[in-house]
Amino acid sequence: MNDLVPAEGTPLLIGGKLLPGGSGVFATVDPATEEILGHAANASAADMDAAIAAARTAFDSTDWSRDHAFRAHCVRQLRDALRAHIEELRTITIAEAGAPVMLTSGPQLEGPVGDLSFAADLSENYSWATDLGTAEQMGINSRRQIRREAVGVVGAITPWNFPHQINLAKLGPALAAGNTVVLKPAPDTPWCAAVLGALIAEHTDIPAGVVNIVTSDSHGIGAQLVEDPRVDMISFTGSTRTGRAVMTGGAVNLKRTFLELGGKSAAVVLDDADIATAVSYTAFSVAVHAGQGCALTTRLLVPRAAYADAVAAAAKTMAGMRPGDPNNPGTICGPLISAAQRDRVERYLEIARAEGGRIVTGGGRPEDRSRGFFIEPTVIADLDNNATVAREEIFGPVLVVIPHDGDADAIRLANDSPYGLSGSVWGTDPERIDRVVNGIRTGTLSVNGGLWYHADAPFGGYKQSGIGREMGVAGFEEYLETKLIATPA
Repeated sequence: MNDLVPAEGTPLLIGGKLLPGGSGVFATVDPATEEILGHAANASAADMDAAIAAARTAFDSTDWSRDHAFRAHCVRQLRDALRAHIEELRTITIAEAGAPVMLTSGPQLEGPVGDLSFAADLSENYSWATDLGTAEQMGINSRRQIRREAVGVVGAITPWNFPHQINLAKLGPALAAGNTVVLKPAPDTPWCAAVLGALIAEHTDIPAGVVNIVTSDSHGIGAQLVEDPRVDMISFTGSTRTGRAVMTGGAVNLKRTFLELGGKSAAVVLDDADIATAVSYTAFSVAVHAGQGCALTTRLLVPRAAYADAVAAAAKTMAGMRPGDPNNPGTICGPLISAAQRDRVERYLEIARAEGGRIVTGGGRPEDRSRGFFIEPTVIADLDNNATVAREEIFGPVLVVIPHDGDADAIRLANDSPYGLSGSVWGTDPERIDRVVNGIRTGTLSVNGGLWYHADAPFGGYKQSGIGREMGVAGFEEYLETKLIATPA
């Protein structure tokens, strides 16, 4: 496809070497055309074992974890290498992830590349030691100091929806904090991870074994990474169902586990809000990247008196967002990642119909797209918050509109979910907005369209949406241990 992708397929990165996969290669597919783009190295269990061993050796036998300035230098080298190849990376991202080109100037590519600067700066400027002063205990005066150190070997397991953002949101902080990493990306987007390996090996001073990238079409390779006792921490982003399996697998060795999981977030529209703006904004956001975002507000809670108008406004917005070629700058809603994901969304639409839901717009495959894994942006009405499509994460361009009976009821409905990842509140009275914001149990909240995503902003959820935070100082500290040292005063 371009200079970053060899004709024979992308290699693994293990112990500083670019290597073929022990299980041959596997295909990566363009979700907009269903055509095979090319191939990626298919790792074997032996390959994963070698990657873990390389990461363990690099952590235990080098100064990587102690040389903060060198790590900052290396992370900046990676940032600069990515920037130098940004157009090749853009082509890969559009083709492999089906990401609309307009998103690649933001969270699909250029944003997370720039965010590496934040991680590098933290490596240099973070307070690695804190003096607690002296204290007396049993007649002994001691001076205490807290030191913060890298966790060790980090196993990073990432999904396909925003591959660069999530790969780099793990790699950047983990490396800047002094860890070594084994990255196992989703089999749907192996190139987006594998090209990082080539850039690291050829354009950075990152020592051999510090970063290892293992692509595979086997989920068993990920389980091997989770369960290996040489791995000190697992950083996982994906579904709540898989997150439970990761937590269970890591529990055997009491492994530190960071989980960024699913969501079924609510957009709460108060009765003093500009209903049309709030509804249109929410409907638009759910169609972006075909609804493949864990933090999207896929439940729209509107005042009962405005329900009919809200449904109509949502349908008008969704109907105007036709699925299209992700290479087209005007495309907002591209394809779903795979046939399996399209089938999943279609099953949920059938469940909605069976439970009495009304498909106001969308509800199927677009007639003008004979190839590609496309689904029409869809609005579902006439269901309550107990409906399957109001409780389970669909990961498609599907919005469920639900009426509420005032602020307290809206808070109750927003919280009536196993998830607590994100949400939004729309209104004009600051005091009312603040009461609703304080009442909603979720990790991030947007007020009247405010954007919370940034390198310095911690992201994560309550309840079954995960454990811990990614990005920001809090995300950096996920990759640190705390050591307390006492000496005689």
